[in-house]
Amino acid sequence: MIRLPGAESSGEFDIVVIGGGPGGYAASLYAGSAGLSVAVVEKDKVGGTCLHRGCIPAKEFLETAAVYRTVAGAKEFGVQASQPTVEFAVSQDRKQKVVDQLHKGLSGLMKGRKNQIFEGTGRLLGNHVVEVRAADGSAKQIAGRHIVLAAGSVPRTIPGFEVDGKYVMTSDEVLSLTELPRSAAVIGGGAIGCEFASMMADLGVQVTLLEALPKLLPGCDKDVTDAVVRAFKKRGIAVRTGVSVEGHEPGDSGTTVKLGGGEELVVDTVIVSVGRRPLSDDLVAPEAGVNLDERGFVVVDEWMRTSAEGVYAIGDLVATPQLAHVGFAEAMLVVKQILGEKALPVNYGAVPWGIYCHPEVAFCGMTEDDAKAAGLQVVVKKDPYGGNSRARILGETDGVVKVICEKEPDGRAGRLLGVHMVGPWVTEQLGQAYLSVNWEATPEEIAPFVQAHPTLSEAFGETVIALTGRGLHVG
Repeated sequence: MIRLPGAESSGEFDIVVIGGGPGGYAASLYAGSAGLSVAVVEKDKVGGTCLHRGCIPAKEFLETAAVYRTVAGAKEFGVQASQPTVEFAVSQDRKQKVVDQLHKGLSGLMKGRKNQIFEGTGRLLGNHVVEVRAADGSAKQIAGRHIVLAAGSVPRTIPGFEVDGKYVMTSDEVLSLTELPRSAAVIGGGAIGCEFASMMADLGVQVTLLEALPKLLPGCDKDVTDAVVRAFKKRGIAVRTGVSVEGHEPGDSGTTVKLGGGEELVVDTVIVSVGRRPLSDDLVAPEAGVNLDERGFVVVDEWMRTSAEGVYAIGDLVATPQLAHVGFAEAMLVVKQILGEKALPVNYGAVPWGIYCHPEVAFCGMTEDDAKAAGLQVVVKKDPYGGNSRARILGETDGVVKVICEKEPDGRAGRLLGVHMVGPWVTEQLGQAYLSVNWEATPEEIAPFVQAHPTLSEAFGETVIALTGRGLHVG
């Protein structure tokens, strides 16, 4: 075990991390692999929301929905099967097994890196001292030469929809269900709302998706959003955009949601999915010298440094994309600085995004509207999945690959600005597009790379070839 210069006290750690979610455990593992002494303060279980009440459980249920769709459509492939039914309690048990296995593996990794876990709620005091308060009210103090704040986030709520676990739920309650409702109103058409709406509709729930903004999936390219809306409506999801909600009134047969303009909607359950807020309540004492903004986010610079010397903040605590892999990147950035290694700030404008509704969405870089708003001249090419042979084989032809390039003075397509995909398994296809955007590659540089046939990933390769001016299957 190495220690940083100046860490003289045997009771002082090189790094104390408050929070054991993706950002926090990534910081601890990365620092531990470099031989630093690390303490992690976690009030629940390491893995955080992502592992226990977020990304992983949600994708498990979305996979249940995918299996259901596959069995229900088996006759199209000549496979005779009776109409499937869903035992959601069994899916819930499977989800928990997956989560428990991953938690066990993560705990073993942290133990192997000699990370020391302190169970309790962490609060940063002055002079890099962290108070750890256990569930029984007892407290102890630990100190670190460097502090990493990574306490994560919790679901946001809205007035008039108090969470009771019966009529009104957030993602936390939905992911603990053992039985699905017959009907549900999902408030919020962002990534989480669209995933829940998609999963429930596939499993037989009558879903109404309510979004206050003019379109679903804010931040996504319009062509992507339009494709998702078409697919949702085809599957019976009622999509309502530009609509306000004003409360609900429980009754004998569910609850009545009050919409703007005097409309009403009767459903069994309301799922509030309007984003997440940073869990910064009582996280730092005034004497710690850490500034928060009016929304509760910890204020940091591009290096994740707070207003207090030697104190960093990462993950959902800061106003950056609330993605586990962004937390990973921020954690490594912090540890590299602590080690005195070369580091580069995260380029948030080009991180990969994945949304796991059906059809899936994946993108990185600028949308077409973003690029034009920035004053850039663009060349755009789109390739629908309907022409992709593997998509035809799968029977999953909804969607499109859209590549946006900066236009060169001579009219040719220059560096890739953004890639936006909606369709089958696009979250697994984004890798080459992400690398191309971040390396500022041009179509001429990418086109010579050979794509395997028949594959879904050909759609990206074909689109890029077309951008050189001479396409194969794409005009």
